[in-house]
Amino acid sequence: MSKQADPRPDHRKEIIKLIRQASYSRDTYQIFNDWLEMSAISISNTVDFTHREEREARYMDLINNYDKKHQQLFPQMFAHLVEALEEKAQTTAPEDVLGLIFHELELHNKYKGQFFTPQAVSDMMSQMVCGNEMQSAITEQGFISVCEPCCGSGVMVTSFLKAMKLENLNYCTQLVVTAIDVDLKCVHMTYLQLALYGVPAVVIHGNSISCEEYSRWYTPVYLLNGWIWRFRCGITTKFCVEDEMIKCALEPTYAAMRQVEALIAESTPPKSAPDPPESPILTANDHESTQPEQMSFDVDFEGFRASEPSPLATTPKKSRARPQTADSNQLTLFEV
Repeated sequence: MSKQADPRPDHRKEIIKLIRQASYSRDTYQIFNDWLEMSAISISNTVDFTHREEREARYMDLINNYDKKHQQLFPQMFAHLVEALEEKAQTTAPEDVLGLIFHELELHNKYKGQFFTPQAVSDMMSQMVCGNEMQSAITEQGFISVCEPCCGSGVMVTSFLKAMKLENLNYCTQLVVTAIDVDLKCVHMTYLQLALYGVPAVVIHGNSISCEEYSRWYTPVYLLNGWIWRFRCGITTKFCVEDEMIKCALEPTYAAMRQVEALIAESTPPKSAPDPPESPILTANDHESTQPEQMSFDVDFEGFRASEPSPLATTPKKSRARPQTADSNQLTLFEV
């Protein structure tokens, strides 16, 4: 009895066929890049309102380079990508679909000599990392964070998703990812796959060596599930203006609070700190007795303003009465 053919289409091959169909007058590499960027913008603009205007203008610039017949091919490619990733997530485990397409189109031989890590190697490395330590970290804080400083197509991260699934962990709620790459094409590949797999992540177009950031791409789950309030993703710990813009757009109360803080900061004049008093230097000649009854020094408090605490002042504590001295500004170091 002959084996029946699988009626389901091979979505990866369908994407490749559509890309080659659209590249009759343009380079395949350019078609692939334009499709990635337009698809990434389509997802980003549904949740990231702060970059919507500029990215929508970029989308229109890209799509208007093609005639109407070929414009219709790009949403078809995107639909096949959604189906391919959903099939992987439901049947086996997440995989790097876009990296395979990149290699099957032989784009790695023509530009920059890019060769992404094979899926099997990434799977092995991720399974070596996942273990009891990861389980204990998730038990302690509820999630684990992953930073990929040179993400490429996102193969290492997708392998980590597979390893979490093998451990019966939910990568949509127990994982947050920071992925970085200097190549914008790689940023779009990683962003598309993490966004469609439902992973909370921030994919950064930047240089992880020089710590420069050029743009940020927030996955829908990262923003909609409140991860921007729980975990800040970035190359460094520096204040991120884009994160603040997103928070203000998502929460009007937070935006109003930040405006009040800015008004207070503008209306408050900066305070100049007084110069600290010079510390006295005690020498052996300052006191001739080997067992002094009392050693003291004078501190001038006249230079300090009444509204500012003295750097030598301490919180008053209850203690036994101390004999009065002639000078009320005299501090006693110790008494014998």
